[in-house]
Amino acid sequence: MSQRIQFAQTGGSEMLELATVTPAEPAAGEVRIANKAVGLNFIDIYFRTGLYPAPALPSGLGTEGAGVVDAVGEGVTHVSVGDRVAYAQGPLGAYAEHHTLPASKVVKLPDFIDFETAAASMLKGLTVQYLLRQTYALKGGETILFHAAAGGVGSIACQWAKALGVKLIGTVSSREKAELAMRNGAWATINYTEEDVVERVRELTGGEMCDVVYDSVGKDTWEVSLNCLKPRALMVSFGNASGPVDGVNIGILNQKGSLFVTRPSLNGYADTRERLEMMCEDFFGMIESGKIKIDVANRYPLADAGKAQDALQNRQTTGSTVLLP
Repeated sequence: MSQRIQFAQTGGSEMLELATVTPAEPAAGEVRIANKAVGLNFIDIYFRTGLYPAPALPSGLGTEGAGVVDAVGEGVTHVSVGDRVAYAQGPLGAYAEHHTLPASKVVKLPDFIDFETAAASMLKGLTVQYLLRQTYALKGGETILFHAAAGGVGSIACQWAKALGVKLIGTVSSREKAELAMRNGAWATINYTEEDVVERVRELTGGEMCDVVYDSVGKDTWEVSLNCLKPRALMVSFGNASGPVDGVNIGILNQKGSLFVTRPSLNGYADTRERLEMMCEDFFGMIESGKIKIDVANRYPLADAGKAQDALQNRQTTGSTVLLP
């Protein structure tokens, strides 16, 4: 038997319950992982609240974790029982002692990365990889705006941008978070609770504005983000922390300077095992080089997943959070 967090109806964190279940045997092309650490991400809250619909209820939760392979299905050749592995995609259910998922979503974990670091950073690190290296392939010298720069994704983005020679302006909600973003390599920060983001970007850039804006906040920052872009620049909307962006007149892109906009996702970029492994190689290499350090700042027992989600949703955390089965 095994324990997992599940929810039978959408709503607040009180919907989450710890259940005892029989872990699924891996079918052909699948593996079962004995989780050592599980990653917490905002997308988990989207599923719990119903913003993103779960395939069926009751449902498990979470897509990111790290552990040891304890069973493999027919046809699986790139990992074996006993291998240290990590994953950031696949069916919901990572908030558990055991998780069964397609082997194509699982990668071997290098010896220099421990389980907590992997679980805290796989989804976030691969997100930053596609944002900075693929959605817009930063070369160095660009000026970008990155919302929530002190969060899990933002902390990695600050470090990666600095390594690339990119000027990252990060938005934050407090002086403490501003200091953290600067320590991680941000070129400048804007405390949006005290400063006008657009005007401060204009001051920092001498009126040039930004080449790219990376926005995981959604509804509340949509127009602010567009106003921070130079003509023909790119708006990357990759999250909905404040709610989804909807009801948009596409003509606004013309009015604000023939702007481009994209709504990418990890699944859209790591859509084959080969692409996933390429992205992991890039990200793991940045960790091995010391250019990126992962801040596992918050640890909760698996049973306290609801408390962990509340802390994340209420912006009480910095860095990354893991659940420990």
